[in-house]
Amino acid sequence: MDRREFLKAAAAYGLGAAWLLYGGALSAQGTAAPSPAPSPGSAPGGIRAAGARAPDLVAVKGGEAEALFDAGIATLGGMSAFVRPGQSVVVKPNIGWDQGPDTAANTNPGLVGRIVEHCLAAGAKKVYVFDNSCDTWSLCYKSSMIERYAKEAGAAVVPANASGYYQEVTFPGARAVRKARVHELVIESDVFINVPVLKHHSGAGMTAAMKNLMGIVWDRQFFHRNDLHQCIADACLYRKPDLNVVDAYKVMRTGGPRGYASSVYDVAKFQILSADIVAADAAAARTLGFEPSRFGYIGKAAAAGSGRDDLSKLDIRRLSL
Repeated sequence: MDRREFLKAAAAYGLGAAWLLYGGALSAQGTAAPSPAPSPGSAPGGIRAAGARAPDLVAVKGGEAEALFDAGIATLGGMSAFVRPGQSVVVKPNIGWDQGPDTAANTNPGLVGRIVEHCLAAGAKKVYVFDNSCDTWSLCYKSSMIERYAKEAGAAVVPANASGYYQEVTFPGARAVRKARVHELVIESDVFINVPVLKHHSGAGMTAAMKNLMGIVWDRQFFHRNDLHQCIADACLYRKPDLNVVDAYKVMRTGGPRGYASSVYDVAKFQILSADIVAADAAAARTLGFEPSRFGYIGKAAAAGSGRDDLSKLDIRRLSL
């Protein structure tokens, strides 16, 4: 998908498109009334009724990234629904680029810090943060401000710039990525939380939850050389994240994945949370103004059993702060 198509979508839907799209396509699932955002460590359940089944996906709009996550995770049952006391957690944001937070090329640093706080409040013994960056890793970690926010929240921020951090594993049922070297923290940690930023991508069309898994493998260029969409779908077959949090606070609509001075942005103040990585990407596609079928890897991943791409069949909760 090229820049022209994304500009057409931006013109058609404009600022705040995410909520308008959800209001139309997903209205059958209902909208929760605005509620106070819980703090890390608050009792599980939050704004979800006690004993109620957690929805398949939560879409939250209208606040700062940290407040969006507070409300979203409460609706899913609180972080204690994903992290038990004494467990180790790896948080995988997008830290691919030597760019500041204002470019939205990387995940919102405040969101990453907030997730770390929730994990520790739920009793995690250790929380790690890493990415296999595209630019020089130390510059990416610093410029994105993710290193600072994650450390201040209590995480161990670790490198991923040497092959020694990776172990070869098999991807069961994969068609293109049958084996790959995966970062040891993804292999060894008890809980895996995927925190991508939603944006345009010149090769895949869109980068969100599934494509963010390219940052857990050592040879990420293999994906670009060997049927990118199939490789992205295959990436889910080793270990699916326990939770996906798609950062759509500021969305880069053109010029991705790095971003340029001419890039077009929406300040959507939006966030998607789901344990289903395919559903998260299907919702992300709608947020950009496209059907999930526009991005080949979404359908391929659904066909492989990695998740569900038919949003009409999911229990989706929409929140407005």
